[in-house]
Amino acid sequence: MTTVAELPEAVHEEENIWIPMRDGCRLAARLWRSQGEQVGPVPAIVEYIPYRKRDIKRIRDSRMHQYFAAHGYACLRVDLRGSGESEGLLHDEYLEQELQDGEDILEWIAAQPWCSGRVGMIGISWGGFNGLQLAARQPPALSAVIAVCASDDRYADDVHYMGGCLLNDNVSWGAAMFAFNSMPPDPALVGECWRELWHERLENIRPWSAEWMAHPHRDAYWRHGSVCEDYDAIRCPVMIVSGWADGYSNAVFRLTQNLRAPCKGIVGPWSHVYPHRGTPGPEIGFLQEAVDWWGHWLRDEDNNVTDGPRLTIWMQESTPPRSDYSHRPGRWVAEPEWPSPHIDWETLRLGWGRLYRAADRVAATTEAISVQSPLSVGLFAGKWCSFGAAPDLPYDQREEDGGAAVFDSAPLEERLEILGAPELELELSADQPVAMVVVRLSDLALDDKATRVTYGLLNLCHRDSHRDPQPLNPGERYRVRVPLNHIAHAFPAGHRLRIAVSTSYWPLAWVPPHPVRLTLHPEQSRLHLPTRPRHAEADADLEAFPAAESAPPAAHEVIEPAHQNWMIQRDLAREESTLHVINDEGTWRLAEIDLTLGRHNEEWYRFRGDDFTSVNVEVRTHRRLQRRDWQIEIDTRTLLTCDTENFYLHATLDAYEGERRVFSRTWNETIERNLL
Repeated sequence: MTTVAELPEAVHEEENIWIPMRDGCRLAARLWRSQGEQVGPVPAIVEYIPYRKRDIKRIRDSRMHQYFAAHGYACLRVDLRGSGESEGLLHDEYLEQELQDGEDILEWIAAQPWCSGRVGMIGISWGGFNGLQLAARQPPALSAVIAVCASDDRYADDVHYMGGCLLNDNVSWGAAMFAFNSMPPDPALVGECWRELWHERLENIRPWSAEWMAHPHRDAYWRHGSVCEDYDAIRCPVMIVSGWADGYSNAVFRLTQNLRAPCKGIVGPWSHVYPHRGTPGPEIGFLQEAVDWWGHWLRDEDNNVTDGPRLTIWMQESTPPRSDYSHRPGRWVAEPEWPSPHIDWETLRLGWGRLYRAADRVAATTEAISVQSPLSVGLFAGKWCSFGAAPDLPYDQREEDGGAAVFDSAPLEERLEILGAPELELELSADQPVAMVVVRLSDLALDDKATRVTYGLLNLCHRDSHRDPQPLNPGERYRVRVPLNHIAHAFPAGHRLRIAVSTSYWPLAWVPPHPVRLTLHPEQSRLHLPTRPRHAEADADLEAFPAAESAPPAAHEVIEPAHQNWMIQRDLAREESTLHVINDEGTWRLAEIDLTLGRHNEEWYRFRGDDFTSVNVEVRTHRRLQRRDWQIEIDTRTLLTCDTENFYLHATLDAYEGERRVFSRTWNETIERNLL
């Protein structure tokens, strides 16, 4: 990424402004405005998230919002109610209060003398979610949205559940918000009342994971804020962006398919980051793309943003398995719409350890295959959503396949490209009333190394419905369809496809209450594969993305560098296994506000032998804010355990001002498993 030293226009920054809400609460915002010789007011761009515009996101925000402001926009970074310097309390994600506040923010911005009355929203993750959610409420000022790494479906495609299975990102993300929510406003901005505001937050904090686990099915809690409930409610233009290493790439395809409003979708190779800082690379000139988008929809500029394909996608080339990639080889491909007329569906049959294509004239096997996976299947799965904190991508799948039923194709006679969501249709039975099935599609190279291409999970109690799941009748045969995540991947000639089926995937997802044996019936099972023959004409019209650039970052000094690692420990004497994740974001100093920050997170995922009730997750976080006359430290611990009937969430929070502990609390929650 290139830092642009000379931006088109000089930018004036206001460190903190107050935006009044309808109930009298004030939200804090940081404002960048162009100092160019413009006539009249300009459109505004807002990002509305709870991640502290004053300090933690200061460096990132200055790169992006300063860039937009230098191109003639007023840019605001607003902290949600109860976060950063904003007043009030933050009780959960995407509540009605948050969306009402968002409407008030947009109305207030549009009424300012420096604003033309037209506002765009941009955001990654949380900010992408509430951008889509506010678009569905149709506030008059909102003219366009850019949502990055966001979802239209809070239940089926977010950090909490996948295919009705409980994701462990639910715990780690809940622990991250536990730490965020416990941090104080900065007294340099809010004055002497900072301590009162901080203690009000501390007294009202709670671990959100318990609330999310109390809603294991698709009920009204999840339908609220899921714009897939009514796509037609979104009438303003939407750019939706994600990456193959991100957890939210599926939403790009659903939104480009279902939105009637103008929509542009981009899927690159990236993790959960903005594409101008995209890893794995290649990064792209995302900020330039955004400026063009804003120019057309907020300024009525006659540019080419509506002329290109509806979907632009990075077709990944085959590559050896690694838990960390700096670059994924591939090429950009274009689709005029989704579903695409360029996609053909190929159906492959399952046999005894084999995947058969139509040209393979082999009689189907009638012999059943059973599998009961050890708890170790999943230790090399990586994160559900990679945050670019390497090494968090899936490793060589041969480490996993020994505990799964595997089905391999013959070596490919010619190159095979796929684009879309593969689906495995299975006929099976289980020996327990609660069970899950995990399906992985891998690319087997000539040396047998297995790179995971995509995967899917299904809680078999959810085989017919996420709203009204039902237990299995042990021994009864069921026909289920397991959708895998969307993907674009090229299998070279000579490589083989592998489908692996397992009964657990720890620690990516929580395991059933008992070990499960699944009996598969291959003769009635099929893999449906979305193949994409090369379409040179459609792809040739693609304009290359510009090189990534940004405004200069806020001045900062790295005191202790960031450090990430994943370590698997096996104690054979005690039959105990642990995945230890270190995500130390280091210590840095922000000179312009005289503040030193430190962030440290560690996670432990444990199990013992074949005891499915021994699995547990522990997350510890440490936060530090320090200047000459002010020092705050926060320590949190979250522990999730289970038995066959319940989950048990134990959490602690300790807050320090200087050397003195000023707050300490412990939570103990019991949550019914309810078919998990």
